[in-house]
Amino acid sequence: MSNTIGFIGLGNMGGPMAINLVKAGHKVLGFDLSETALAMHADAGGEKAAGVAELAAAADVIVTMLPAGKHVRQIYMGEGGILEHAKPGTLLIDSSTIDVDSARAVIEAATEKGMPMVDAPVSGGVAGAAGGTLTFMVGGADEAFEAAKPYLDIMGKTIVHAGGAGTGQAAKICNNMLLGISMIGVSEAFVLAERLGLDKQKLFDISSTASGQCWSLTSYCPVPGPLPSSPANRDYQPGFAAEMMLKDLKLAQEAAQSSGAATPMGAEAAALYTLFCNSGGEGQDFSGIVKFLRGSS
Repeated sequence: MSNTIGFIGLGNMGGPMAINLVKAGHKVLGFDLSETALAMHADAGGEKAAGVAELAAAADVIVTMLPAGKHVRQIYMGEGGILEHAKPGTLLIDSSTIDVDSARAVIEAATEKGMPMVDAPVSGGVAGAAGGTLTFMVGGADEAFEAAKPYLDIMGKTIVHAGGAGTGQAAKICNNMLLGISMIGVSEAFVLAERLGLDKQKLFDISSTASGQCWSLTSYCPVPGPLPSSPANRDYQPGFAAEMMLKDLKLAQEAAQSSGAATPMGAEAAALYTLFCNSGGEGQDFSGIVKFLRGSS
């Protein structure tokens, strides 16, 4: 069944996600502060909304992809926002990566207004957004998840209901903390191998089939050569930028502090990515941390 979907945040991730909804036959009203992003959305068959209020009033489903928790709170709960203008029963899906407290606060406010809502951050990068192969980590009530799943299935390949409100965000920051830590470990191994005179291809051939095997090595190798599809072979043009990894690592540290969890490796990863970003690496792919560790960032 075709519904009117409002999509707020048509950037590198949100833009292609919205286009996949258009391709599936839905009317997609898009809104973004970037005129370029709006033009691309319209060129792909989407429609432009003049603002949040117009979009919210017209939509049966609203998807948001925004930079941070403060933006999500404002768009949903602020004056002139979604909760003020959307119809009761409107399905809300927030795919931003934000702090758990903000996700839970917004879902609680939406529920009080009679609007089912899930937090549904994603993994898979720009390629996954374009290809409709994202992984969605979804938090929210069972009924809200079931209502959201048909739309998430259009934009993603793996849809996991993590639990109640905020657990999608919890899963995302835990996963990305692990990813950041593992990428640093793989990068350190390649830097050490270089110093010891071990060929990078030989290390890859050995570790990719030995106990050091992990996604950061076999799917996203941080040095040029062994894995042609990795950003290392495109001068570290980002699939997932270092500044976005740092954002997620900071969210993980905030969550660790508020919950009393011990994450010393996560804290060290956040510190290293801070140094990498401050040295000019913020716009490079997060696997470019290998250059910083080598001393050539």
